[in-house]
Amino acid sequence: MPKRAHKSLIFVGVPLLLCASFIKLGIRPWSSALVKVLPDGRLIYHPDKQGNILPDFSRVGYMQGDVEPPEVPVVKTIEAVKDGSSQAVIQNAINEVSNYPLDKNGFRGAILLKRGVYKIEGTIQIHTSGIILHGEGEGKSGTRLIATGTMQRSLINVSGTGSLREIKKSQVKITDQLVPVGSKSFRVASAEHFKKGDSVIVFRPGTANWIHDLKMDQIIERKGTLQWSPGQYDLAFERIITNVAGNRVFLDNPIVMEMESKYGGGSIMSYHYPGRIEKVGIENLYCGSTYTSDTAENHGWIAIRMDKVKNSWVRRVTSQYFGYACVSLGYGARNISVLHSNCLDAKSVITGGRRYSFANDGQMNLFMDCHSTEGRHDYVTGARVCGPNVFYNCTANNTHADIGPHHRWATGTLYDNIKTMGEINVQDRGNWGSGHGWSGVTQILWNCSAKAAVVQDPWVSGHNYCIGLQGSIGKARFPQRDQGIWEGQNRKSLQPASLYIAQLKQRLEGHPEHGQKNK
Repeated sequence: MPKRAHKSLIFVGVPLLLCASFIKLGIRPWSSALVKVLPDGRLIYHPDKQGNILPDFSRVGYMQGDVEPPEVPVVKTIEAVKDGSSQAVIQNAINEVSNYPLDKNGFRGAILLKRGVYKIEGTIQIHTSGIILHGEGEGKSGTRLIATGTMQRSLINVSGTGSLREIKKSQVKITDQLVPVGSKSFRVASAEHFKKGDSVIVFRPGTANWIHDLKMDQIIERKGTLQWSPGQYDLAFERIITNVAGNRVFLDNPIVMEMESKYGGGSIMSYHYPGRIEKVGIENLYCGSTYTSDTAENHGWIAIRMDKVKNSWVRRVTSQYFGYACVSLGYGARNISVLHSNCLDAKSVITGGRRYSFANDGQMNLFMDCHSTEGRHDYVTGARVCGPNVFYNCTANNTHADIGPHHRWATGTLYDNIKTMGEINVQDRGNWGSGHGWSGVTQILWNCSAKAAVVQDPWVSGHNYCIGLQGSIGKARFPQRDQGIWEGQNRKSLQPASLYIAQLKQRLEGHPEHGQKNK
């Protein structure tokens, strides 16, 4: 039997034990008005006037969080070249294992990189499913991959090919006037060609009137400012059908922004992604970069880049001295777990486009138990990011900018138990950059600790939330914008302590969802 994800964190009696401990210390536990936890750990959600609830974030990460990434048997062992580059040794091993057959679990096998220093002058490439790079530790005496030379690049690149493709004539209109945030079902014009297990896209068009009501066609211009344009803000959410009842379609993951008929509503369509790879893991190693100065730009830029890949992971990896990120996930990266990893001591000019320690543009991805130092945007999403996505139990020290959705409308991100010396911000960024505008919707700060936070509300397509923040209200780019939904600022003992863990626990234990409105 596969091991359940995060098994050590799931105990039926945890809520009762925590409450007893808090009461003993004279601290009264409290719950959000939006979701309450029962003594047995089950959650009850309370919808707003539109029917929106906090969405379920439990199906993020490797295999939707149902199992932990496995320990894959070693099929090839290599050692570092003592003098000179080890790139060919590693790449040749990858190429060899790429020709091995997949086993019954979808793996070809792990390549063991014995402890030592592996100098890499270029990029290690993985373009095949089922390959694991497994080191012997991320410490000084472990497996150390060093990006040498003066070329800006990724040290390890994991990527399939192609792109998401709609299956012709499969698109069907959603007929509900409003599909609230948190919904896992809706009615369509005809469901006759859909069935349980189908992979579908929930398509939400970026219409002119939606952009106008957000005022993103009215950004105060400066040199290089780009107004938002219809068609550029179409969103494609990947989902799996769990049931079909008449013309009602049920999904595995929730809707994370309101879908309203006045803004073009939405549709679903079947799709395939023939070149996307899966079940690739990078683990137990250190990635470093040589550099010539603290502001050097021509050296290792990203330790691990993943795109066009699903159900994969990075765990127990430490990166140091890169200019951009430890892990950067592209738009084609789905259900990736980034676990117990560190991004340390970035080397670059401290300005835009640098030091995005853990960066996510994909969907249904999980960053858990990560740490960063000397970053700018340490836990960050980019433009038009489709949720749900989760950053959980992560820390940031010596920060140089803010954490949060960076620009141009990320949807459905949970920042859960994030601790930073800097700020966490969700706001209209106006003409910063080339016209960042509204950074996102259904952005949830849950039990976070920060120097300050700005959480504003677009009042179009949903809301943003700040629940249980330990910190002050920060200085907004536009103070006149409406505040998001705030609860319990500087009030301790929020229950559940982690929304993500509580939701995962509820699902893995088979408890039904309460308070879920599916219209």
